[in-house]
Amino acid sequence: MKPIVSIGNQDFRSIRENHNFYIDKTAFIKEWWENQDTVTLITRPRRFGKTLNMSMVENFFSIQSKAEENLFTGLEIWKEEKYRELHGKYPVIFLSFASVKGDTYSDVREGIVQTILDLYAKYDYLRQSDALNEKEKAYFDYVNGEMSNTIAAMALRRLSLCMSLYYGKKVLILLDEYDTPLLEAYTDGYWDEMITTCRQLFHNTLKENDYLGRAIITGVTKVSKNSLFSDLNNLLVATVTDDIYTDCCGFTEQEVMDALKCQNMDTMHDVKEMYDGFIFGKQKDMYNPWSICNYMRSGELQSYWINTSSNKLIGEIIRRHPVRSKHEIEQLMAGEIIHKEINENVTFQYLDGDENSLWSLFLAVGYIKAENVVKQGESTWCDMSVTNREVMGMFRYEILAMFENGNAVYNDFTKALLSHRMEDLNDILLDIAYTSMSYFDVGKCPPERTPENFYRG
Repeated sequence: MKPIVSIGNQDFRSIRENHNFYIDKTAFIKEWWENQDTVTLITRPRRFGKTLNMSMVENFFSIQSKAEENLFTGLEIWKEEKYRELHGKYPVIFLSFASVKGDTYSDVREGIVQTILDLYAKYDYLRQSDALNEKEKAYFDYVNGEMSNTIAAMALRRLSLCMSLYYGKKVLILLDEYDTPLLEAYTDGYWDEMITTCRQLFHNTLKENDYLGRAIITGVTKVSKNSLFSDLNNLLVATVTDDIYTDCCGFTEQEVMDALKCQNMDTMHDVKEMYDGFIFGKQKDMYNPWSICNYMRSGELQSYWINTSSNKLIGEIIRRHPVRSKHEIEQLMAGEIIHKEINENVTFQYLDGDENSLWSLFLAVGYIKAENVVKQGESTWCDMSVTNREVMGMFRYEILAMFENGNAVYNDFTKALLSHRMEDLNDILLDIAYTSMSYFDVGKCPPERTPENFYRG
């Protein structure tokens, strides 16, 4: 009997208990554990199985939940006695920022606070334990909907303390989609407040936390260490161009072939033509799980993945670089390869003046793939092309539409100029100035080296 493909199910326990379709990714547990890194950041595009993997890690190590051997029986990790003995032996804190979104800082802050409150409610039984003193128990009362930023920033560290005292072991922390609040903050204009809040939370949780054993963080982008992880010297980063954990997220070609065979589908040639193309490190021929699972469920070769995430950030950058980038986008649409420099350390406060950020984000979200990668310090040079046929459709309809929206500014300016509408001209020029000029453009160099400073003033 064919296993049911459960669309959108990111709960490892649910999938295994219901005998749903599952690609075995438990080898990641061994790879991660034996690397012995304190904090690991893994960046992959949306819908590539990051959350399911985190759920898998939680269910494997968690001492809090009922440790059921049948969840892992028959999987790769269960073949080794060493790892069977590690099963269910550690306290685990698992939280996700995937749904922490909003138009304002207060909305997103409230989302982070609610995520923390849910964790404290889940582990409220800790305050009944004799392992905690009265001061440690009282902290559960401090963590509430009205708590200050200082208390919120300390909340996960304090919860780690309480869990460590209760279970007698250091805590594993799993933070999924860490960068969602930051991406929201950049596009909606409250970056400074959000980066301060996140920096304090991550510093206390991942750096100044004596009760942390190890941690995994996942997201789409690698926010610059200077912005967020400036003092986190215990961080191992695995981006889409790094040759580590290359097959932990996404399906390999062999896994897709086995999956189709399991579903009695003899269509590998068509599937490869439509969905193949993602590259992680040196691992080529990677497939997006969301598209493959939806195809196996429906049997229809169509675009599934491109409608699953917001293009708001990319649209904002295109709007600010509408003319120079459009020609290269058209080259990509024609199936050509372009050679570009990218910087995988996304520094949002300088994003407006950095056209290479557009290509970095295209790569991070999976719209383009990188080959012949050469890394030089903070920069990466590579040959870029559209990832696959599914993504090509998105380029034709969504990305070019963003360029048209950007060009509307220039069209409006031309019309206002020809019609002598001075007030409209003034408003358009003000909009352009506010969105394209920055005080970062005016340095401390002598006037003769920056002759254009006079008009920026």
